[in-house]
Amino acid sequence: MEPVSIDNLSVLYHSPDFIVVNKHWDVRIDSKMWYEKLTLQSQLKHRFPELADPDTYYGFRFCHQLDFSTSGALCVALNKAAAGSAYKCFKERLVTKAYLALVRGHVQEERMTICYAIGKNTTEGLTHMMCIEGTEGCENPKPCQSELTVLERGLYGDGPATKVLLQPLTGRTHQLRVHCSAVGHPIVGDFTYSFKKDSGPYRMMLHAYYLRIPTSKELIEVSAPDPFVPTLDHSWDPRCATGCLEKLIQELKDKSIRALEGGSQGELLASPGPGTPPEAKIPEAEEQQAEYEQWLAEWALE
Repeated sequence: MEPVSIDNLSVLYHSPDFIVVNKHWDVRIDSKMWYEKLTLQSQLKHRFPELADPDTYYGFRFCHQLDFSTSGALCVALNKAAAGSAYKCFKERLVTKAYLALVRGHVQEERMTICYAIGKNTTEGLTHMMCIEGTEGCENPKPCQSELTVLERGLYGDGPATKVLLQPLTGRTHQLRVHCSAVGHPIVGDFTYSFKKDSGPYRMMLHAYYLRIPTSKELIEVSAPDPFVPTLDHSWDPRCATGCLEKLIQELKDKSIRALEGGSQGELLASPGPGTPPEAKIPEAEEQQAEYEQWLAEWALE
């Protein structure tokens, strides 16, 4: 991906109701800091000035969030009705999201279900971080679940690394970053959750690869090009492939279709993964529910 600039916004999908962009790493969706002029909002306003809505805080209705350091697919609704239909999909757990990542070390298990509860870190100097239950200073931890599947094992620079597909089954802040760190495989370049040790890479290697939102208006289904290939990053040297990305994405797509056809709205994101007891349930994060309610208040249909 080219260096970020005001006019190199990558658009993956565009219809009268939605835009999906391939967000650049290290770009904020918006910023209240006067010196941060280059944001995703400013890129959108530059590219599509006629679509900006002055009645919204951001100028655009972002359907979900990506961390500052994360790249990949991000959906924007272009009107209140479209935002409402996207909100309904998120609320009913019909949205499928999958991420690519490079993590430190060689992950031994081919598939892994990570179930650490995550809360806010209240320790002095670490309040910008989240933490797993049991960590000193961990406040109000909530149950969280992520699926990890190994794609390739190899080297990043001089050290062992693994390319993985990650699916968050809940929506806690920094969930994938915290979960990877908790199992001993922090994401390559994650300065925060390596506790300031991993500062060498030019970016954090986490990318929102696949997004599927089956709204009542249209099916939004996109893949943001994989940035973790040797032709784009010479530091990544894959040695052994164990999983087929296309096959895994097709499995996720098939599960989404079955959930819609069967009317099982909870199956898509709340179904237990390998190694999870059948009776285990994943409660919706309170912060996620509050965000949905805020969306409803702002985007109520007229």
